[in-house]
Amino acid sequence: KFDVATTGYNAPLQAWIDWILKDHGDAGLMDQLAEEVVFFSPVVFTPQKGKAVTFAYLSAAGKTIGGEHFKYTRVYDCGDRAVLEFETQMDGKYVNGVDMIQWNAAGKICEFKVMVRPLQAIQSVHAAMGAMLEKMKQGA
Repeated sequence: KFDVATTGYNAPLQAWIDWILKDHGDAGLMDQLAEEVVFFSPVVFTPQKGKAVTFAYLSAAGKTIGGEHFKYTRVYDCGDRAVLEFETQMDGKYVNGVDMIQWNAAGKICEFKVMVRPLQAIQSVHAAMGAMLEKMKQGA
């Protein structure tokens, strides 16, 4: 059985895996992001640029998608880039997706792209992320 949590990867990738599977803390995520990071959402047309907006999206994802059912099923560690396939359940629906991450020379995330399937999963992710982002914006 594949257990991503106990497999050693390069330090930046391992830091991400530890955050999404265990930590979910604001400081742990903020420390991983480069100032110039670009986030590509599966539900937002334009790239989201900058640390603050990427932090908001990834933090919301950690609080919604990254719940008890979330697991990585495959990890391709390519040094300064990685592809991580994930599965989870949202609203009783199967969600399958891919995180594509790139790190800069300082080991900070400089690009993060998420792809999700099937269509019902995208709709569930969109609704949950929208609600969480609104809740975070209101300080709740």
